[in-house]
Order: sequence, then C-alpha cells, then structure tokens
Amino acid sequence: MRFAESTAGRLWARLSAADFFGHSFQLAALAFLCFFPFLILLTAVAGQDVADVLAGWLGLNQQAAQAVAALFRPGSTSGTLTLVSAVLLIAGVVAVAGTLQGWYQFLFDVRPRWWRDLGTQLVWLAGLVAYGVVQTRGGAALPFLPLKGLFSFVLALFFWWGTMRLLLTGAAAWGYLLPAALATDIGWTGLGLFSSRYFSTTIVANNEKYGPVGVVMVILSWLVAVGVVVHLGAVAGREYAEHRAARSPR
Repeated sequence: MRFAESTAGRLWARLSAADFFGHSFQLAALAFLCFFPFLILLTAVAGQDVADVLAGWLGLNQQAAQAVAALFRPGSTSGTLTLVSAVLLIAGVVAVAGTLQGWYQFLFDVRPRWWRDLGTQLVWLAGLVAYGVVQTRGGAALPFLPLKGLFSFVLALFFWWGTMRLLLTGAAAWGYLLPAALATDIGWTGLGLFSSRYFSTTIVANNEKYGPVGVVMVILSWLVAVGVVVHLGAVAGREYAEHRAARSPR
C-alpha cells in the first residue's frame, strides 16, 4: 500500500497503464520496417549517410559504425521509387509518428485531433531528420569531446521539448512540458552513453559471429530502449510538473 502511494508507485502505475514495454516493441518493429527506409531516402537527399546518423544516435565507435554502415551499402543496380511504393513509404512513417503521438496523448491526457494530428506528424518527421543531420554535422565540427556532449545534450533537449509541444498540438504549455523534456533528454543521453560502451562491443561481436542479422538484433534492442526512455521521461516529467503545481500557492 505504501509503494502504491509513493512517487515510484505512481510512476509504475502510469507506465503499466500505458503498456510501455509492449508499446516499445511495437515502436521497434514499426521503426525498423517503416521508418528506416524513409530515413535512408531523406538523408540521401540531404547529402548525409544514414549510417552516420544512426551511429551518432547510438554513440558507436568507428568499428561498430562500419558494421552498421554495411547494412545500408547500396547495391550494384539502381532502383526507382514507384507511386505505390512512395505511398506505402509515407504511410509507414506516418504510422511511426502517429504511434509516438498516441503515446504522448495518452500520457498527458490529450484528446486526438485527427486531421490536425496528421499535419503535425509530417512536420515532426521533417524535424526528426533535421535533428539527425544537425547532430551529426555539428558533432563532427566540434573539436573536443565535452563540447560534443554538451552540444548533443542541449540539441536533444530542444528536440524532445519541441516534439512534445508539437505532437500534443499545443494542448500543454511549454513550461509544463519542460520537466518531461528534460527527463527524456537525460534518459536519451544515458542511453547514448550506455550504448557507446555496450552496444559498440556487442555490434562488433555479433557482426563477426552472426553477420548483418546480429547487427540488426542490436539495433532492435536499442529501439526498444528508446521506447522505454520516451515513456519514462514523459511520466516522470508529468509527475514532477503536477507535484510542483500542487505545492505552488497559486
């Protein structure tokens, strides 16, 4: 009974109500099947290598980044994007953005606004690609590791803060969302530090033992962890914002 009334108990109750673990697996499958082809296409248009973007997000060392790059090595023949494949590609990435938006709407008790939601999903997808490109190029331009870490942390904070504000279609105030954005950024940064130490070694080992399938397994594990970070950051930030509002004399 004491645990249920504690802060940890309330956090766990909200996470369980959101089925955060099952949703995280759902995001991993959707992202790998639907979002990655879209990311490959857009990063190519922007003159950026998708493997560099993913390596930056996962914090991989050079050897692990090369193993990831091998997954996206172009074939010897060129292909064309048909109308049907383009429609399916857009529908897939919208499904990924819609899944994330549905999470935030549930976690912050915001009602869906169907056609307006679709527009915000498309804007968010463009912002995600821009975030990946800016992080990769900005990190490469900075000379010192502490500066790169600070740049990535601040950039991710604004990205997650803007993500929540955008996908909630302005239903929650900027100040109310700041704790959730900061909590998500801390989790995102922590995941990057963990993956740079653990996933780099695992990717190299799996690539030598299982080939590309082993690399895919690690990336899927990372995507599941991203889903957990998103849920935990939103729930923890909302809990803090509500606690602060309850203590405020106003």
